[in-house]
Amino acid sequence: MSIGPSSLASAYAACRRVNARYGKTFFLATTLLRADQRPAVHALYAFARWADEIVDAADVPDRAGELDRLERLLGEEPSNPVLLALADTVRRYGIDRELFTEFLASMRMDLDVTEYADLTALGGYMRGSAEVIGLQMLPVLGTVVPGAEAEPFAARLGVAFQLTNFLRDVGEDLDRGRVYLPLDVLTAHGVDRELLQWVRRHRRANVRVQRVLDELVAYSHAIYQSAEPGIGMLSATSRPCIRTAFTLYRDILGLVSCEVLWRRVAVPNARRLAVAVPGAGRALLARAMNR
Repeated sequence: MSIGPSSLASAYAACRRVNARYGKTFFLATTLLRADQRPAVHALYAFARWADEIVDAADVPDRAGELDRLERLLGEEPSNPVLLALADTVRRYGIDRELFTEFLASMRMDLDVTEYADLTALGGYMRGSAEVIGLQMLPVLGTVVPGAEAEPFAARLGVAFQLTNFLRDVGEDLDRGRVYLPLDVLTAHGVDRELLQWVRRHRRANVRVQRVLDELVAYSHAIYQSAEPGIGMLSATSRPCIRTAFTLYRDILGLVSCEVLWRRVAVPNARRLAVAVPGAGRALLARAMNR
């Protein structure tokens, strides 16, 4: 099948719309990338979003079968805009296809696994759901050091972002039957699933639940700190984007309280602009110096 430039452009535009609609904070950060980098990031996001929607679709009777079908489609001639853009991105940047296999393996875990004993067990899940996302992104972003040297930091940043999402989305995940807060941390503070559900139902803070959240916020901050040196390993034109995403996602941790069980917290628009505008200035400067 011959794919013309217009078809590919339309495919990337479709991925961009998915990113803009569902990943607002991340999408804002991607505007700081060079124009030639953005489509690849949108394609990677759109594919991950597709798999995530299959997992969370209550009206899909065979979600495991749909994930299997999606994995098969990765090895076939692209049949829709997301797969077309993804195939071009993988080819253009030499992204390891095994990273997508690992990602889908973690997505399958979400169909059956509803809780994790400890951070080690959760880390096994996050290898495929978060670390590989950072590794997929790395060739697109580019590095000023050998890629292998930057990979551990990219993987850790993926984990930091996902831990932030887990803390922000406790209530929504609970409605889907999942608890990503490690059981040993919950138990240490006298918290169980029933108490989490009570807090969500009654919209009332609880000191034991707050202690769990505080401990995991502190743990997440430590992951951000360990990932931060990797930003300096990225190409100069990519750093403003990742620094902006890093700052805004980390800011979410400061909003985590028991309220995350009954409402979705978000960084205020004024703060987003305060971070993004200087980032845009740094991005323009980096592009001008690297022409």
